[in-house]
Amino acid sequence: MPSPTAAPLTPAAVASAATYWDRWVAFRQRYTRVPGVQAAWWYHDGLVLSAAHGRADVASDTALSTSHLFRIASHSKTFTATAVFRLLEAGRLRLDDPVETWLGWLSGQPLGDRTLRELLAHGGGVVRDGRDGDFWQLSRAFPDRAALRTAATDGADVLPANQQFKYSNIGYALLGQVIEAVSGTSYADFLRREVVDVLGLQRTGPELDPGRGDDYATGYSSLAYASRRLPIDHIDTGAMAAATGFYSTAEDLCRYASAQFLGDPRLLSDRSKRLMQRSEWKVEGTDTHYGLGFQVHDIGGRRLVGHGGGYPGHNTATLLDPEGRLALSVLTNAIDGSAAELVTTGVRLANLAAEGARAGTSVDAASVERLCGRYANLWGVLDIVRLGDGLYALDPSAGDPTEEPTSLEVTGPTTLRTARTRGFGSPGETLEFDVDEAGRVRSVRGSGAMSWHPYDAFADAVAARDRVELGSPIRPVTG
Repeated sequence: MPSPTAAPLTPAAVASAATYWDRWVAFRQRYTRVPGVQAAWWYHDGLVLSAAHGRADVASDTALSTSHLFRIASHSKTFTATAVFRLLEAGRLRLDDPVETWLGWLSGQPLGDRTLRELLAHGGGVVRDGRDGDFWQLSRAFPDRAALRTAATDGADVLPANQQFKYSNIGYALLGQVIEAVSGTSYADFLRREVVDVLGLQRTGPELDPGRGDDYATGYSSLAYASRRLPIDHIDTGAMAAATGFYSTAEDLCRYASAQFLGDPRLLSDRSKRLMQRSEWKVEGTDTHYGLGFQVHDIGGRRLVGHGGGYPGHNTATLLDPEGRLALSVLTNAIDGSAAELVTTGVRLANLAAEGARAGTSVDAASVERLCGRYANLWGVLDIVRLGDGLYALDPSAGDPTEEPTSLEVTGPTTLRTARTRGFGSPGETLEFDVDEAGRVRSVRGSGAMSWHPYDAFADAVAARDRVELGSPIRPVTG
């Protein structure tokens, strides 16, 4: 992958980006009708943000909290890979070991000669979920040990080893069995002792915990095929836990991610982390690479690793910058929740905030603070926001508001000028703010010379109307 080119992060840049991102996530949660979003940022040695928006359960109108548990699905692969590397560092296995070395029932089978490294990298050519993956739709229970053996010996070698990236939950389930064989204990017990307890993760575990049933956020179906979402039961993932069983919170995932930063010795050496986090495969048709248990991304010149997870009813994603010591996690309780989009935009906002500092630009916070905010008109919503040392106009309804940022300059106490924009923006034009005697913004004229109004007041005005007519625009009543 290309060398990082993003501007170095600073505490001020991260803080301003996280503050705005949290407000944007709240907007997107309502805009996309996802029941709930839990989110967290970690920078260097501590949490910068922990937030929850929406509902943990719609029927009971239970507000989502930062302590509600989510099924984080394929995040589990990073925990499994970390456990394999802890055994590697202890000298108890080798990455070049054929899987049949530890799972004798695979001896003489086509998958028997696949190495642990090939399974970690999804390079073993192993079938994704066997011949019948409808357990993902709750048609039956997830595979138990016997069903896993059947799936791994019934035409599971769908491609030659090391031909291309071939994602496989069966492959990671086998790694879970290897961990048990090497350690002499259950996968769940080993992961608790060697990872979860080492980091003190109080709300994280390797499999559904029935004793904490009331702590889980209810998962919901998609709106792609219906006008309403259906709640989906939580179920145990059986012998597939090493691929998809874990539960956690956004806060705990950021704590876990911080242990994957370079220089942190709690779980693994930097030598092991560099090996896990480097690219083994380019994922065809995407900009994503895959290492040994971690996805690898370049976002605006910043190199990040992490993983996403899709469980029936939950969609989740976590990214970390191992050198910049930044981690972000987003957990949603809808099968079509856009967790990856939300977390990626967080990184892009951090990049945008850091870029102003590198460019040497500076905005006087006191002079623009009263002008920053969210505004709306008939056409949409506009955010005026300070990120790091820069001032921007962004569209919060966009999946990525940083894709077409408008850079602003302060030209007077109540005027801003569009300095740079992309696409069909209005460079050189001004935004003129009408403020009352207390300094509160009543309206803004700009972006096509149209009037914009404070968001809440405009939303109330819309709610009071049943039609928009010529000569009678939506206009909030101002005092």
